[in-house]
Amino acid sequence: MDIKRTGKSKLKKRLRTAGLIGIGVVAIGGITFGLARLKPAAPTLERATAVIDTVKRGPMLREVRGNGTLVPQLVRYIPAPADGRVEKIPVQAGVEVGNGTVIVELSNPQMEQEAMDAEFQVKAAQADAESLRTRLESESMTQQSAIAGINAEYSQAKLQLDSDEVLGKQGLVPDLLLKISRMHVQELGNRLRVEQQRLAISGKSTKAQINAQESRVQQLRALAKLKKDQVEALKVRAGTSGVLQQVAVQVGQQVTPGLNIARVADPASLKAELKIAETQIKDVKLGQPVAVDTRNGIIQGEVQRIDPAAREGTFIVDVALTGPLPASARPDLSVDGTIELERLVNVLYVGRPAFGQGQQTVGLFRLSADGQEAVRTQVTLGRSSVSTVEIINGLKEGDQVIISDTSALDNYERIRVR
Repeated sequence: MDIKRTGKSKLKKRLRTAGLIGIGVVAIGGITFGLARLKPAAPTLERATAVIDTVKRGPMLREVRGNGTLVPQLVRYIPAPADGRVEKIPVQAGVEVGNGTVIVELSNPQMEQEAMDAEFQVKAAQADAESLRTRLESESMTQQSAIAGINAEYSQAKLQLDSDEVLGKQGLVPDLLLKISRMHVQELGNRLRVEQQRLAISGKSTKAQINAQESRVQQLRALAKLKKDQVEALKVRAGTSGVLQQVAVQVGQQVTPGLNIARVADPASLKAELKIAETQIKDVKLGQPVAVDTRNGIIQGEVQRIDPAAREGTFIVDVALTGPLPASARPDLSVDGTIELERLVNVLYVGRPAFGQGQQTVGLFRLSADGQEAVRTQVTLGRSSVSTVEIINGLKEGDQVIISDTSALDNYERIRVR
């Protein structure tokens, strides 16, 4: 039999339901508030992917590293000697050449014609000199013959005078005839002296004319030699021993005087040109020791010159190689060089962070004692090297820090390490 419920039971039921709803709302609000107050979970860093180093105390070697190439110190650029057309290139770049090795053969028809003309001029001048010598010798002999005739007449007239003088003393020769004999001897004597003087002057003139002609021949011979040497120079030679690095012309190309057509380098006179970042050049000084890695051996050297101006963010540092060269050393060979800046004694140092430079304050994650967590620590860095950096403040000997790139964790102060 059904019993009719009263209104009092309904009221109790409603109150109980409202109470449960209120308790639920309060519970949800408390849970929400508690979750809002919770800190975000620390991210996890895999130990296998991180680079962790231990802070040490002791000597630290400061170094700067740069890449570069081996370049020859003795380089000869070979210019074109004259206008010409490239006819032949007997050798190619990369071969060893000697002083007389022909690198390029040029042709210049005009110069070749001028050389032939100069040779003909020499032969013509030599023929003229020989003809002049023959003519002057003939004239000299004619004059000598005339002198001989006058000398004979003079001797005969003198004999006649001597005879007339004797007969005149005896009164057998009239005084007039005797005077005529004397005048004849005097005349012939004068003629003989004049002709002898003319012969002497003619001899000097002959010598002068022959010398002038010989000078002309020598001048033309020198010109001919010059023209011949110019034609010979069209066979462009190395001029020194070394390795032919470059031939800058092609067969059939027309070249002008002074154009660099080839380059020869002495492979035994190599130096290293290293590119050092402008942020690291301040501590590089002349005379510092350098180790040059050719990837087939290490060559010792020292800083020889520092470029006064930066180029594309780097300075060129010339390194004189003092150690023996390996067999693989060649001009333009890529190398790596490490310059020793200084040796620090009893300093606190650690491996160089991937994102930190010397003389900076950076945040590094320092591992806890159990190695399970790492906390960001502000560390002041000092002098830096290629792979290490000095610690000024923030860490102590034995601390372990993460030195790999942690830029993805910049928003966290604490991380887990597993």
